[in-house]
Amino acid sequence: MDDIHAPTVSSGPTSSGYTNGVSKDQLSLQELISEKDRLETELKALGQVLDSHGVTMNTTLTTFDGFPRADIDVAQIRTTRARIIRLKNDYKDLMKRIEEGLHEHHARLQEQAQSNTAPSSQGPVANNSAAALEAPFAKVNSVVSGSPADTAGLKVGDSITKFGWVDWTNHDKLSRVAEAVSQNEGIPITVKVLRSSASGGPAEPAQMQLTPRRNWGGRGLLGCHLLPL
Repeated sequence: MDDIHAPTVSSGPTSSGYTNGVSKDQLSLQELISEKDRLETELKALGQVLDSHGVTMNTTLTTFDGFPRADIDVAQIRTTRARIIRLKNDYKDLMKRIEEGLHEHHARLQEQAQSNTAPSSQGPVANNSAAALEAPFAKVNSVVSGSPADTAGLKVGDSITKFGWVDWTNHDKLSRVAEAVSQNEGIPITVKVLRSSASGGPAEPAQMQLTPRRNWGGRGLLGCHLLPL
């Protein structure tokens, strides 16, 4: 008969600043996100190991008189708990690296967009440039339930004023939006919209993080349809 207390997942590599022998400092943003997904999967599996024993991270492993409990595999539970603690520390460090990488990634895209867009005018008009960049250039025509757009909070009727580095000055009939989506698959994009007020007043600004991804259950990476304005 199989040992019902046998480990159901491997213990995994020792926690360190390396992934497959490569320093985390040298990993790309996409590789960091993939590592995050791997850690989440392993943490979930380790949590299921504790569930299979009917314990949590805080359940006592000794009897009232201080002896190891005989009804559970104390050694396996201790090993699993130690692994979970190490992975949670790794996860915290990884999320910090991803946040820094996202800032750098979007800064590069913004710089590329600015270098590819020549100033349209000089003089007094330049004073209104900040307001002009907030002008809507697309409207949300449909949003599929359960899609990345729906999860992010995008709603039918929203007017897009900013999609990552894309705005009304450079969207090129929304082709730049498609480019931004393909460049950021699996990476959150900051989207700014104007949304009709429930009270009937002026449209209100809203901001969200939209992550393009495949295999969400429908077509495309977003699950929404935009119409140019």
